[in-house]
Amino acid sequence: MFALHGETRARKHDEVVAEEPLELRLAAAGTTRTLAVTMRTPGNDFELAAGFAHGEAIAGSREEIAGLTYCVDPAVEPGQQYNIVTIELRSPARLPDLARFERHFAMTSSCGVCGRAQLESLRELGAVPIDDGVLLPAATLYALPERMRSAQRLFAATGGLHAAALFDERGDLLAVREDVGRHNAVDKIVGWALLAARLPLRRCTLLVSGRAGYEILQKAVMAGAPIVASVSAPSSLAVELAREFNVTLAGFVRGDRANLYAVPERIV
Repeated sequence: MFALHGETRARKHDEVVAEEPLELRLAAAGTTRTLAVTMRTPGNDFELAAGFAHGEAIAGSREEIAGLTYCVDPAVEPGQQYNIVTIELRSPARLPDLARFERHFAMTSSCGVCGRAQLESLRELGAVPIDDGVLLPAATLYALPERMRSAQRLFAATGGLHAAALFDERGDLLAVREDVGRHNAVDKIVGWALLAARLPLRRCTLLVSGRAGYEILQKAVMAGAPIVASVSAPSSLAVELAREFNVTLAGFVRGDRANLYAVPERIV
């Protein structure tokens, strides 16, 4: 690459984050179907798949997943086999209804979300208001972004990744995941917790590096996280979702400041 500085131009080396498509497939009752295709940063792909499956109420626990595998179909080009992950369900009668996953084939920043109807569909997936009495000191909340940033190995090298981090009630880092997509990073965190039998995320704070949109809050609610924080802004639908499902939502967590948009009493 060339770096420009004023009137000068110099050749230099720069690390660029990897971005490749990932196809998620669901296998059950002798049938395999495609669930979604997303652009992601390779790494922790099984966690991403498991987290996606949990957020969509396909797999509620590790025991419901019989296996997570890359594609070994000889018809697939060798270079693409690691861009396909199959989620095999354990002894279901049939595949779940996949019609609702059609929106995932043309992912945009909003992913086809449509307001009140989407909140109702979340209830239909089994989401309930989060009953968690955890209290987080404001000083601990302020410290979380720097703790996440110091653990972002790939961001330090490329500057081009989102991150999601999970903290306990003392503010200790439990896990951090990075990806070009903020929702992918959250799926990786939830998938890590699912595969480690750590769901629901009781007494935990989920921190994201970018905007806190609806999909971030949806995944947090399904995972049972009582506190969601972001270094940037939330969306209006994310605020509405947080209020309806009793999730503390903090935005613009920077320095010693934060905005509390929903259930502020958990921050003391």
